[in-house]
Order: sequence, then structure tokens, then C-alpha cells
Amino acid sequence: MEQTEEKQGAKKAKEPIAPTVLLFDTYDLSSVEVKDPGLRRVISLKPLVLPKTSGRFSQQRLARARINIVERLIDHLMVPGHKGKKHLRTSKMASGRFYTTFRIVRDAFSMIQKDGKNPVQVLVDAIQNSAPKEEVMTLLVAGQRLAKQVDTSPMRRLDLSLRWIAQGTFQLSFSGKKASRALYEVLTGAASNSETSFPVSKRIDTERQASSSR
Repeated sequence: MEQTEEKQGAKKAKEPIAPTVLLFDTYDLSSVEVKDPGLRRVISLKPLVLPKTSGRFSQQRLARARINIVERLIDHLMVPGHKGKKHLRTSKMASGRFYTTFRIVRDAFSMIQKDGKNPVQVLVDAIQNSAPKEEVMTLLVAGQRLAKQVDTSPMRRLDLSLRWIAQGTFQLSFSGKKASRALYEVLTGAASNSETSFPVSKRIDTERQASSSR
């Protein structure tokens, strides 16, 4: 019996320990916490090395919630959207260029790491602080357009937050800063809930309009 137990113990000792999967071979996702219960089920923190699914979930309805949050940030930076009539100026240089925006995110994360913080946790905190809980929609009643306050769904909250982070990054980058530095400043400002940060200011304006339309 003792020899059998010794053999089993030796086999267990020889079994290889599964390595921890780190984002970019650097950042641990297991310690990242989503405090907002509404966003918890739409922010994916699945461990992976390279955040790229190559459109695997593009034909599945609402499958965006299964895509890693870092990849979703990269996707929004590729297509930041337009502001007024400036779509060409804000989108032409990035559209479809995954590895260009990948390097921007990687370099911004390196800057955040130098501050002694987990970059993915900073990203999640920035999203939580810039995701609006309510907004305004226009209703047509008896031929008149009325503004009405509505609650925002978790998926739209996440989409709006990432859109504003991307737009704030491009807004700073066109003022003369490198895109990675601009993303670093937007993420750290939003994570600290600074009202001067573009995504946080957009969230405050959106919720202020909604509260006045109740």
C-alpha cells in the first residue's frame, strides 16, 4: 500500500502544470474585476494571448459579448466612426488595419503598466465610468417629436463607452500626440472618473439630457 501511494505521488509530481495564459504574454486577466453588475455579462475577460478572432462571431446575433474586451477596443479604434462631417479625417487612416491599432493598444498598455497598474483593469474601469445608464430617444406623438428618457441596455452601454474612448483617442492624436499616448491619457483619465476626460464628459452630457427629459 505504501509503495502504491508513493508511485501515485511520483506520477502527480511528474504531471506538467498548465501554464497561465497571459494577454500579450504579459497581463493577467484572472485578477480583473468588473464591479458594475449591468456590464458584468457583456465584458468578456476570457484568457488569451492574442486578441483576434478573425470575425468568428460576426454572423451570430449578440455574439459581441463573447469577444474579449481588448479585441473590442481594437475593433473600435479601427473604425472610430464620424463626428459631424469629419468621417474621412477620423477614420481613413485606421480602417481595417488591425496590427496598426494592435500596436497602439499594446504601447498604451505598456505605459499604464509603468504606472504599476494592470492595463486591462484600467480599461474596464474606464468603460464602467463612461458607460451611460440612460439616454434620450425621440418619439413621434400626434405629429410632434418628443424627447423621452429611456434606460440603456448593457450592450449599448458598452458600445457607446468604447466608441467615445476611440473618438477621444483620435481627437487627441490629431492635436499632435502619438495615438498610443492619446489612448493612454484617455484610459487613465476615464478610469479615474475625471470630468475632463472625453468619454466621461460624453456620459455626463447624455445622462443630463435624459434626466431633463423625464
